[in-house]
Amino acid sequence: MARHASPLQSLLVDDRFDGDVYPNEPMSRHTTYRIGGPARFFVRANSIGALTGLIDVCAAEGVPWVMVGRGSNVLVADEGFAGVVVALGRDFRSSRFENGRFMVGAGATLSSVVQDAFRRNLGGFEFAVGTPGTVGGALRMNAGSRDEWIGERVASVTTYRPGCGLVRRRASELSWGYRVSSFAPDEAILECELLAEAADPFKVRDKMEENLARRQQTQPLSLPTCGSVFKNPEGASVGRLVEELGLKGTQIGGARVSDVHGNFIVNAGQATAADVRALMDHVRRCVAATFGINLVPEVRLVGFREDVPREPAHAAPGAAVVPVAAAVPTAGMTAAPAATGARGVSAAVAAPAAAPTAPVSRERHG
Repeated sequence: MARHASPLQSLLVDDRFDGDVYPNEPMSRHTTYRIGGPARFFVRANSIGALTGLIDVCAAEGVPWVMVGRGSNVLVADEGFAGVVVALGRDFRSSRFENGRFMVGAGATLSSVVQDAFRRNLGGFEFAVGTPGTVGGALRMNAGSRDEWIGERVASVTTYRPGCGLVRRRASELSWGYRVSSFAPDEAILECELLAEAADPFKVRDKMEENLARRQQTQPLSLPTCGSVFKNPEGASVGRLVEELGLKGTQIGGARVSDVHGNFIVNAGQATAADVRALMDHVRRCVAATFGINLVPEVRLVGFREDVPREPAHAAPGAAVVPVAAAVPTAGMTAAPAATGARGVSAAVAAPAAAPTAPVSRERHG
């Protein structure tokens, strides 16, 4: 190691470091969008010791760091991220079931918990069928549907935060909201206990199939996306607002507002993060101009210099907003077609045999 190596560099080249290190790693390899420039370091920490040591060094040296799961809710800037992207490896992917609870590492996939619960004739996780990403990512954003979310299943969560150490918090010490949790930005989620309940396996399968079919019929699963781009404002649906404005099909570069669901922006081919960001900004301006609603991103923006509102708010009366012109493209923008239709997906289900089998989800993983 060179004499002037930083503490971070010294840690990452140490043979005792229990992790996989990838310098200048393109984040397009680690996001479901298949978009993103290089991270200074992409590190997969395989043990608690490696993870805490890495986070402590970053905190002490002022090196920015961010954790990612399967990259299903992330947009990384084309310039990349001038810090450390941390992923959870080996020791964080375990899952076991004891005394009516799943003990799950934050690096395990949420889909694995859904399927394991089904095999054990347990219910409570049907809402998450087909949801991409890890358990840690799901906890961070309180993933779920309109009526159910993962926070309702939590018994405890273990986290690590620089200066605070390892902390295990019970459900009563945590708070959950729509696509938000009470975890601090620099708090790494390590594992959790999730409550399950005995259930009729046929009813569980029926609900899973119903939820999966709805996803297949209303989401653009055949193209790379990040999932929902914006949070739904209270009492409104972003998808409906976008559709009312005729913005479905609007395209900037390789990024396009989905014809299937207005709250999805797809990578239609060689899209850049700048394309997606520009299209997000266009949609936000149009919605603000017409409805007086400032949309808040649900997708995490990593590596961008400009910030965007993180809390929902209404535009102030008389505030300067860009007039809506959904049918008038700006430079580099393709106007939406006059009318679009939902893409039909077959949801045929075989009749149950002696025991039901879990439906197979088509997930988007990086």
